Amino acid sequence: MAAITRTLHGVPRTSVRLMSTGATKRTALYDLHAKHGARFGPFAGWAMPLVYSDQGALDSHLHTRKHASIFDVSHMLQTRIVGADRHRFLEHLVVADLKELPVGGSTLSLFTNDKGGIEDDTIITQQQDSLYVVSNAGCADKDFAHLNKHAKIFQDQGADVEVRKIEDHSLIALQGPSAQKALEQLAGIDLAQMAFMTGQTVDIAGVPCHVARSGYTGEDGFELSIPTGEVVGITARLLENPE
Repeated sequence: MAAITRTLHGVPRTSVRLMSTGATKRTALYDLHAKHGARFGPFAGWAMPLVYSDQGALDSHLHTRKHASIFDVSHMLQTRIVGADRHRFLEHLVVADLKELPVGGSTLSLFTNDKGGIEDDTIITQQQDSLYVVSNAGCADKDFAHLNKHAKIFQDQGADVEVRKIEDHSLIALQGPSAQKALEQLAGIDLAQMAFMTGQTVDIAGVPCHVARSGYTGEDGFELSIPTGEVVGITARLLENPE
């Protein structure tokens, strides 16, 4: 498997300097990146790896297309929306029919403002008792404030809804045509029946993780929300795979 790399999730590289005010935050994988010879750059206040000593950007790109690569996307915002009125609340803010989304189903959607303009894109997954929302690092503070502002309005009207930031899990993306095979070796289950844009809890190396079959590379792949205390070990195990 390729050395750890990252993705800007569609943000042009020329925008990094404009969107960053200084790299003051580090993901839980920072030391592992450094161990692999990463050269870091700032993005949305985070120190993120750009290239590695043994692998340039083109090599990393080609490896992802032919095999599989790991992308550290722990800088992205993960939130959970809970409460009996969670669907009505979030449908007020995004363009999606969330109540009819099956449990385990995911949808790509958009946060919109009061004039119908787009604020950010997001992926929302229907869980048994909550909505799991992932949105972009560059808009994380804005998105979280937006969610809380409108949650307060709903709560003042008597609605049962709460926005919870997920701060104890890191996020990695395993992307490429070999991603399924690599992940199956740690999960010990057949993932062939897991459809694109679905998510479920899967034990990865014995650790319960939220696994979604999605990604932004154009290849098959998965996004894994992993307890932060376990993310280094699981990532290292994935890197042992020759693919």
